[in-house]
Amino acid sequence: MQDKMAEVGMNRKKEYGGGYHGRTRGGREQGRIVVRVGLIFLLALVCVYTVKELTKDWKESVWQGVYDAVRTGREQAVEVTAEGGYIKWVEFHAPCEALNAAYELDVETYRDKRRLHWIELLAYEGARTGGSFDRNSVKKIRETGEKIKSGETTMAKLTKDMKYYDYYLEAYTAVLGGMVGEFTLDGKHYYGLKAYSPIAKGFDYSHYDDFGSSRSYGYSRPHLGHDMMGQIGTPIIAVESGYVEALGWNQYGGWRIGIRSFDGKRYYYYAHLRQNYPYAEDLAEGDVVTAGDVIGYMGHTGYSAKENVNNIKTVHLHWGLQLIFDESQKEGNNEIWIDCYELTKFLYKNRSEVTKVGETKEWRRTTQMTDPAAEAYREEKR
Repeated sequence: MQDKMAEVGMNRKKEYGGGYHGRTRGGREQGRIVVRVGLIFLLALVCVYTVKELTKDWKESVWQGVYDAVRTGREQAVEVTAEGGYIKWVEFHAPCEALNAAYELDVETYRDKRRLHWIELLAYEGARTGGSFDRNSVKKIRETGEKIKSGETTMAKLTKDMKYYDYYLEAYTAVLGGMVGEFTLDGKHYYGLKAYSPIAKGFDYSHYDDFGSSRSYGYSRPHLGHDMMGQIGTPIIAVESGYVEALGWNQYGGWRIGIRSFDGKRYYYYAHLRQNYPYAEDLAEGDVVTAGDVIGYMGHTGYSAKENVNNIKTVHLHWGLQLIFDESQKEGNNEIWIDCYELTKFLYKNRSEVTKVGETKEWRRTTQMTDPAAEAYREEKR
């Protein structure tokens, strides 16, 4: 009986590796497995990194710089290789709060001896932070304004040794140059914000920062504009005064309008307008429009080579802002589009009030505005 039990015990040792030496061999085998798993994991990481780098190279070669538009962080806002004498790239990251702070200082000191200019304040802060605008930017803008107002310093002194200030000033002037100034409203003269929200007052919309999101219709590309979701027929407003440079169908944008600023630096793009009735009555290419005018109506046309087709799922306005420092940048791989999300939030403070025209589908602005820039352009064209 004892011999039999001893035999059973020996068989179990053989089956499971047996005693101390069996456990050692099992431990070694487990160690080998751990090492193999570790090597496989390391190899996977190397593969991921390689694919990422190859994808990055592919994107950069295909987009020739367009992919860089959607980067975030502390990169330079203005590419400083101005070969050919003009700026090649701009990243505009000034938040709504910074825009408000600089704007309020500008308006507050409009008649003062030591006047503050909002674009200069923003350019100074952009140069200080590398264009990223940190959480202290609003405080810094106000502190800078107070120092200049008190006579403690001047903008010229503050920026004397700033390597990139001139680039930021030129770039931010290109973005914001036509938005603040003198104008006449209802017969009264004002100085302040003369640019408007692209959605009329009293009409609801929703939005989020979707700049750089992927789009696939036609070809894979980033979204170089800002979408504002609303209801069909919502009146669309001219953000800035300018002249209609493009009007008609585009297979990507559907019924769309392109308006150029009078200084030629800004091209405003309004797309996916309403089916059958996209534009304000009698609007035509070459027309001069004043900021706050109704120019069209929200819809969901586009994504079709055939005209007047609703192929966009969500009713919305796509509006974009392209910067043009040289006409070679107007179309092609050298286009510069900026993120308009924070700018849209800032413009919410100035929404154009509109009134429906009888039983028609037309809407008109309630209070007429006279913009000296528009009047000067009309006079020049006569």
